[in-house]
Amino acid sequence: MEKGYTDKAYRWNRENYSSRRRFVDIWSFVLTLLYRLWLYNKSWSYAGGVTEAKQAARRKVLAVWIRNTLLDLGPTFIKVGQLFSTRADIFPSEYVEELSKLQDKVPAFTYEQVETIIDQELGKKIPELFASFEPIPLAAASLGQVHKAVLRSGEAVVVKVQRPGLKKLFEIDLKILKGIARYFQNHPKWGKGRDWIGIYEECCRILWEEIDYLNEGRNADTFRRNFRAYGWVKVPRVYWRYTSSRVLTLEYVPGIKISQYEAIEAAGLDRKQIARQGAQAYLLQLLDNGFFHADPHPGNIAVSPDGALIFYDFGMMGRIKSNVREGLMETLFGIASRDGDRVVQSLINLGALAPVEDMGPVRRSIQYMLDNFMDKPFENQSVAAISDDLYEIAYDQPFRFPATFTFVMRAFSTLEGVGKGLDPEFNFMEVAQPYAMQLMTNMNGSEGNSFFNELSRQAAQVSSTAFGLPRRLEDTLEKLERGDVRLRVRSIETERLLRRQSNIQLGIAYALIISAFTLSATILFVNNYFWQAVFIGLIATAVLWLLIRLLMRLDRYDRMY
Repeated sequence: MEKGYTDKAYRWNRENYSSRRRFVDIWSFVLTLLYRLWLYNKSWSYAGGVTEAKQAARRKVLAVWIRNTLLDLGPTFIKVGQLFSTRADIFPSEYVEELSKLQDKVPAFTYEQVETIIDQELGKKIPELFASFEPIPLAAASLGQVHKAVLRSGEAVVVKVQRPGLKKLFEIDLKILKGIARYFQNHPKWGKGRDWIGIYEECCRILWEEIDYLNEGRNADTFRRNFRAYGWVKVPRVYWRYTSSRVLTLEYVPGIKISQYEAIEAAGLDRKQIARQGAQAYLLQLLDNGFFHADPHPGNIAVSPDGALIFYDFGMMGRIKSNVREGLMETLFGIASRDGDRVVQSLINLGALAPVEDMGPVRRSIQYMLDNFMDKPFENQSVAAISDDLYEIAYDQPFRFPATFTFVMRAFSTLEGVGKGLDPEFNFMEVAQPYAMQLMTNMNGSEGNSFFNELSRQAAQVSSTAFGLPRRLEDTLEKLERGDVRLRVRSIETERLLRRQSNIQLGIAYALIISAFTLSATILFVNNYFWQAVFIGLIATAVLWLLIRLLMRLDRYDRMY
């Protein structure tokens, strides 16, 4: 078991779950997290005073604690944590970094349980279905485990068996998580600008799809068909006769894990070629098929003895629709021309950016990014660096990156890291450049006319805007007549004066309360009600402290302005 796990880890590893026990465990985690977040914002909780370095160190410690606690809570929270690791628009970078390390390697369940599940799902005993079946699994994860077997027809296969009681655990956990999502949605601070219910529903959809092995089998078949013309990509074949919603039987395709660089070199394979092929395979998935592997970590990609790439685990896949691809092209044109307004509008159309009343800060952030990144040649840029800066800008801004976008960016970063491990000179953007140019050319006709096509497109857009201007003015006047248009003017000086006036009124109220309580305490003391007088005097002292703080705040405001 990995160092850092607690003694209560994997308490969920059973078939029968107590909903009350789960409720206590989950809410204990949430309430402890809320307390630690509250403490993080209190300057008095830092020895020697608060500094940025101390806050960063505390964020790091908290992120590690969150990761380990999610491991303790089991499959639902391991998967939710992995999904949250793609939401850098919601969580600080320290949390995203730790959540991306979540690896669901957990203790295996017993062979007797495997026999029972296969009998229930396939209707026959293991000896009737397989010529041999290894009782010790090749790998065990939170959702299931994999056993090597041989069919009676002689084909070597791997059998993926779902963990017992998993659906029941999901039902209990997701019901509790729905209440947590509602709590955060209604929270005055964390609910503002966040669609927690939508995030919860997205997590539910992905989780239920991932534990449906029939869906995973269909994904594997689709992926294999998309690469049937490429001999350097291998995808295991699905044996549908031995597959159900909880049992998946695949062709046994062994290989060297793509991150085992020395083993690949020892096998006499070209590491540079494999690095380029890994990037090319993913670009083909995105640009040609629109159907891509959403979790291409090194454990899901291997290399065959002849140098072909082998893909495993098709439970989490992504799709890119044609209209999304067009929207991405609009964003690319805006980036290429360093047009911040165009990029903002394209991101709003893609649903990656939520329009707010004041888009100025967002537009300035995007323009800053364009001015600082476009000074480098395309092929010299790093996907990981760009995505990190994107997420840094997006955090606490109205950006709402769709799951597809974040899956793609994380996959690019992972593949770039693997590629550099295989070949220190590898550059993902250099491999992607011809594919991007081809896509831009296809979207705009021939390469030679791309500039004129873009110019004509902009001219058509301007003319359309010009012709539509009278109608837009007429609509605006109608709204003014109906009272549907509201004009909001903000005066900082007026707001300051109103705030000061409000504080003065509050100070007068405090003074009246202090006077009343002091008089009452004096009368009680004169009449020998000593303890009652002390109690009233303490209340007056507390209100006096509030009044002093208010006066100090007023003095500070006066000095600032």
